[in-house]
Amino acid sequence: MKVKIVNKSAHKLPEYSTGYSAGIDLRANLTEDILLKPLERRLVPTGLFIELPVGVEAQIRPRSGLAINKGISILNSPGTIDADYRGEIKVILINLSNKDFIIGNGERICQMILAKHETAEWTEVDYLEKTERGSGGFGHTGIS
Repeated sequence: MKVKIVNKSAHKLPEYSTGYSAGIDLRANLTEDILLKPLERRLVPTGLFIELPVGVEAQIRPRSGLAINKGISILNSPGTIDADYRGEIKVILINLSNKDFIIGNGERICQMILAKHETAEWTEVDYLEKTERGSGGFGHTGIS
């Protein structure tokens, strides 16, 4: 799929780390480091602007290495970038660890997944078809 991109960052275009990677690593575009204290959240710019095809969204997800090794995650994970958004991609990082974390310019801060989606056309009805699960919700099948 072709995606138009404007790169106002100091870094090269995002790229896949391996031939089978689903996610594209995005980098922080900073003029100075950001100190992220425990439980603090910050909006981190990437310097990237994209134009997605209609029917495609970009999902912003945590990087597993930052999550397990440093306790850094994405607050609204996954974040969604809609096809009609034209602003800069910015990422809400949160420090879930008990140690300070420094975000440096060029740090790989998240991954972006491109996903096709459907647009719903609602059909209002008086009832829904019954299923074995029914309205069973959170924990209805047990804890383990």
